[in-house]
Amino acid sequence: VPAKTYDTGAYHEPGAIGILFKIVHAFLYLVQPNSFPQGKQIILFFNTDVLLPENVVLTLQAIYYEIGFIVSAALGLLFILLLPLVGLCFCMCRCCDNCGGEMHQRQKKNADCQRSCFATFLFVASLIIRQVVGVLCAYAANQHLTNQVRGAKKLVNSNFKDLKIFLNDTPAQIDYLVSQYNTTKDKALSDLNKSMLLSRCKMHFKAIRETKEALENVSVSVEVLQEGTERLHANLTDVKMHLSNTLNDSACSAAQAASTCNVIRNSLSQLNINANFSGLPGVSSQLAKVNDVLKIDLSSLVQKVSFNDTPDLVVNQTRNILSDIKTVLESIGSNITTFTKALPVQKILADLMIYLTQSEAYVQDYFPVVEQYDFYRWLGCLILCCMVVLILVFYYLGLLCGTCGYDKHASPTTRGCISNTGGNFLMAGVGFSFLFSWVLMIVVVLTFVTGGNVEKLVCEPFEDKNLFKILDTPYLLNQHWKNYLAGILFKNPNVNLTFEKVYSDCKENKGIYTSLHLEYLFNINEFLNISMYTEDVALRIEHIQINLSKIVLLDEIGKENLLNFSSSGIDGIDFSAYLTEINKSVTKVDLLSFANDLEARADQL
Repeated sequence: VPAKTYDTGAYHEPGAIGILFKIVHAFLYLVQPNSFPQGKQIILFFNTDVLLPENVVLTLQAIYYEIGFIVSAALGLLFILLLPLVGLCFCMCRCCDNCGGEMHQRQKKNADCQRSCFATFLFVASLIIRQVVGVLCAYAANQHLTNQVRGAKKLVNSNFKDLKIFLNDTPAQIDYLVSQYNTTKDKALSDLNKSMLLSRCKMHFKAIRETKEALENVSVSVEVLQEGTERLHANLTDVKMHLSNTLNDSACSAAQAASTCNVIRNSLSQLNINANFSGLPGVSSQLAKVNDVLKIDLSSLVQKVSFNDTPDLVVNQTRNILSDIKTVLESIGSNITTFTKALPVQKILADLMIYLTQSEAYVQDYFPVVEQYDFYRWLGCLILCCMVVLILVFYYLGLLCGTCGYDKHASPTTRGCISNTGGNFLMAGVGFSFLFSWVLMIVVVLTFVTGGNVEKLVCEPFEDKNLFKILDTPYLLNQHWKNYLAGILFKNPNVNLTFEKVYSDCKENKGIYTSLHLEYLFNINEFLNISMYTEDVALRIEHIQINLSKIVLLDEIGKENLLNFSSSGIDGIDFSAYLTEINKSVTKVDLLSFANDLEARADQL
């Protein structure tokens, strides 16, 4: 029964979420480029009884590993502490009229340029930092997490359904495997009940006819090859003669063409036959002798003798032995069936089904609660995103009103309502930034530090199997167990059963019995291995003695015919000579390559 690796819903999505994942993963690698801790570095998280000097070293190693997250968290905490303090100081200064614009206006030459630069910087900073990277990414991540939680219900139900199907089908699959022995047993009994003597005689007679057909094919093939090589040799001779006549032309004696003509003239010796099929020995005499042998039908001669009584004769002489062999084969099937009935499969499956049903009911009962809390989380994140959007709106409205209502000829006391409203919007944006930015930073610090460590310490090691290597570290999870998984399953920590091996076997769709080494609980091979019975069956077959002296298969004519076949000279045919010539190329040079080379040299002339 193959094991099944159930889907966890982890996958890489295309589009915006995929791009966001790559951006976050690249930033995470920038903050934490260190590889997964190995060896003693991980013991710190599980063992608190190590010596003090080693504990200090391991602590320093853990700090070095987490230095990126520590620095990021420190910067976030510094922002959380300083921002409300700066906002408080700003508000106190505003209340004391010691902060902000003055009530008189000085016109400077670069005032317009300075004002434009400030407005542009505020617009670009708000657009990039707050909207694109901030609001959109936060909203996309928030919605994606909600979609994953909603999709988890369907995924969990599918996995529970698969597990139930697996448990329900296991008994039927065991019965199917047991029934496959009947196929082997029926074939063995069928062979024991048949006499194979007649069929083997016919098979040998058939070999004589196949020999005749093979000799005929050899004879015809040799004739075809000989005729073909003769025609090819004549054609090549004509070609060489024409080329020689052409090369004797006076044009080839010119200095520019002499070297090319000499090369062509020297290559003409390659236009010859390489394989000599005319020298192969013929097989006509052997074929004639085989034809003489086949003029007598040996199969009919065998049928004429008292061959029909042979099966009854064999059965009578081996009746007791065949009965014992059939009894042994039946006992093997009975032992296999008894073993399968003795296994506590039904009880184990029933207990697992009860546990599975209870787990499914528990999940179904509490999943609405999970969805409800996820809705609260989604709503809270949406409110935080809306607050960022609100601050963004205040800034943009302030820029818009300030730009539209600005009059450089008006004094601060005589400015219009639109200009003052723009200033109020900008100050409102600053005020809301001081009020809510530190709350957003708290959320960012907590989620980044927690999620980043989960990604680096759980997700990535799970993907590259380093996590399994840590779990399989001897005496790590239990100081007295070498292999923790084997200790849990078999109460024997010395069994070589590891998390990594079980996971790899499940990914390769191997059976649970093989993956979990369940032979340490119940060894099926002891019952299904029939090698213990084959020795007994082989001894009984060896003691079979059948007297066939009264049966005459062939008369004198048939025996003489077979002797003629043995002296037909087939064994004297030199087949190696045939193979040697066939493996040779027909000509000394590849004609196509020679023709291409000749055409190229002709173009030079």
